[in-house]
Amino acid sequence: MKILLSYSFSSLASKISTWLSNVISNEMLLIITKMLILGISLLAFLVVLCFFLGYMERKVAAFMEIRIGPNRVGPKGSLQIVADTVKLLFKEGLTPDASDKFLFNLAPFIVVITSMLVVAPIAYAKDFQLWDISIGVLYVSSISSMGVIGILMAGWSSSNKYSLIGAMRSGAQIVSYELSIGLSLISIVILSGSMSLSEIVQSQANGWWIFKGHIPVIISFVIFIVASTAEINRAPFDLTEAEQELTGGFHTEYSGMKFAMFLLSEYINLFVVSAIAATIFLGGWMPFHIGSLNGFNHLMDYIPSSIWFFAKTFLIIFIIMWFRWTFPRLRIDQLLNLEWKYLLPISMVNILLVTIMTIMGWHF
Repeated sequence: MKILLSYSFSSLASKISTWLSNVISNEMLLIITKMLILGISLLAFLVVLCFFLGYMERKVAAFMEIRIGPNRVGPKGSLQIVADTVKLLFKEGLTPDASDKFLFNLAPFIVVITSMLVVAPIAYAKDFQLWDISIGVLYVSSISSMGVIGILMAGWSSSNKYSLIGAMRSGAQIVSYELSIGLSLISIVILSGSMSLSEIVQSQANGWWIFKGHIPVIISFVIFIVASTAEINRAPFDLTEAEQELTGGFHTEYSGMKFAMFLLSEYINLFVVSAIAATIFLGGWMPFHIGSLNGFNHLMDYIPSSIWFFAKTFLIIFIIMWFRWTFPRLRIDQLLNLEWKYLLPISMVNILLVTIMTIMGWHF
């Protein structure tokens, strides 16, 4: 147990780097090889993660609706999502005659690539981070907002009125709710004094911000969860794909693997917003400590840092899935009213409270 606790992923990374340096002498080739290994590993991790999230989504839905869920393909239906993926692989990818074919084919790639880029600065465990950038919060906010370009491109290039309406809704929705998300993140930046995700995690060594930041941070956390659910177009904010109104929204005309790429990006975004929430508000990979209870704190330290991170992340994922099967879909006017009349004003007042609290040193 003690070995597991003190283990650092940096030692494994340095061993792999040393081995590659001994095998490959050309420096440029060495850099390209490292980047390829990282890229393929990240892609494999995200695909497996999306398989698991797809299965989890169906089981959570079944739990909420008091039914069994997938139970035929594989043990407990665990291979159902694999069967669905194989089905999409063999489906024909159709392109409408009236569409802008270049943009139509490019849109899914933009959506997936922007989703994957946001994964880079997240700290998954102690000393395990792909890119420790000093402006991690700004990077995440900037890159995640670019996904709407792919959605707008998909809706416009499809030459379908339902797709276009869905894309325009998505643009209005994402641009609106980004403001509340940004203000929620700024509250923790003010308290921690840094935009680096690793430094924000380190600032929670003596307590997670959701506990030691008092009521203003709890308000920021709730606003972040609600606004993030809206930004990734999940129910009850899924007006961009409202089946009763728009058939399938911006991806109505997509099929086969192009459609699968939109599903992939949705689950990656779900993981990303949950991981960011866990990192910013719940201490990331940092264990749960209570004041001077050294015995309890020492016991918590035996749990590996990666377990802490993924436990917090999947707790938030469960909450967001819970939203989907609890609340009815909002109308577009209700959705925009919620942001502009409620969440944004509350976020602005909350930022003022956090600033005063930081200046006065009222947090733990």
